Amino acid sequence: MKKISKTKPILSAEAIARLADKGQDVSVYFTNKGKMMPPLENLGIELNEEMIEELNDAAKRLSVSKQTLIKRFIRRGLDQHYLEQKTRRAG
Repeated sequence: MKKISKTKPILSAEAIARLADKGQDVSVYFTNKGKMMPPLENLGIELNEEMIEELNDAAKRLSVSKQTLIKRFIRRGLDQHYLEQKTRRAG
């Protein structure tokens, strides 16, 4: 007797969305084990050539992309800003 597999077929996100648009139950495709990520917003910035070269060099030295490096710098700057605000309020 042939064993019947009850595993769900692998579908692309677009295919699952189409099924949902048709009103079909797509809950079988979700495990509730993932982490919901907030939507990303694309931010265009203009940098002079010297800054781009510095970013390229730093990203290469750290083996990360320019985007990752920029995100780290922004995070560090925001953390420092919040820390300074907290210190001012406490003092």
